[in-house]
Amino acid sequence: MSKKIAFLFPGQGAQSVGMGKDLYDNYESAKSVYDTADATLGKSVSSLCFEGPEDALKQTVNTQPCIVTTSIAALEALKSQLNIEPDYVAGHSLGEYCAMYTAGVMSLETTLKAIQKRADLMGQTKGGAMAAVLNATEEVLKAGLAEGSKVGYVDVANYNSPAQVVITGDENAVKAAGDYILANGARRVVPLAVSGAFHSKFMENAGKEFESFVSSLDLNDASIPVITNVDAAATTSSTDFRVKMPRQIYSSVHWTQTIQKMVSDGVEIFVEIGPGKVLAGLNKKIAPDAKVFNVFDKESLENTISSLKEELALV
Repeated sequence: MSKKIAFLFPGQGAQSVGMGKDLYDNYESAKSVYDTADATLGKSVSSLCFEGPEDALKQTVNTQPCIVTTSIAALEALKSQLNIEPDYVAGHSLGEYCAMYTAGVMSLETTLKAIQKRADLMGQTKGGAMAAVLNATEEVLKAGLAEGSKVGYVDVANYNSPAQVVITGDENAVKAAGDYILANGARRVVPLAVSGAFHSKFMENAGKEFESFVSSLDLNDASIPVITNVDAAATTSSTDFRVKMPRQIYSSVHWTQTIQKMVSDGVEIFVEIGPGKVLAGLNKKIAPDAKVFNVFDKESLENTISSLKEELALV
């Protein structure tokens, strides 16, 4: 029996100035993705990725389309060099759009327009805070959220790995929860430099507005199951994507559960496609026995192809 493989796509925070330039220069398929993004979005996504400046690249309205463009360019470069179809796809927060693209849910142009609209709405939502919590027990996390809730609204934004969750909500409530969690044995609580409280009820209005935008999009059923952030469930129906896309903006990202779901379904190999190695790092904590490869430039692409050929006994 051949080994099952999943493609993973990173989220916000994976960006860096210069990302994708190597792929653009070496693969026509990657260049074509950047050219399409520039034309579709009416701004130079390519120069934001390749040249920055970093301050511009860090703005949500630019970060999201830039990461999606780079990830899809890396995907297309991989596909141009190796005929491979994953058994599952998933993406962390905005990375889910790359997963849906890979599964044929949306065309490239539709994916780019959708992520730009999402980024615009999320970027307009101000207020709130987020913090990463490292090595807290489930009990302490729960008690910390209860403590923070006495001050205001606080919730879990991301279940990133068994050793890392991100909390989100009112600034004072996030601080109160973080202080309690730190005092009760967590290794660290790190405030995050974000423009708003992503994946929280602060984003509900953005989600509702996005809902009306999504209702007019041309969506197909997925050809590959997408494990969705909101519920860590295998999703293929276009109707389900239409419901989940707006919900994802203000719901928790169940990333730990997403990887666990794929492992329980027999996935042994994960390929992180796009800038950085954040998901590969999380995977080592969630599924230490699974193999993880990265595709973000020419060298990593070539290394991953030779490893996959070996792993999957491809000729």
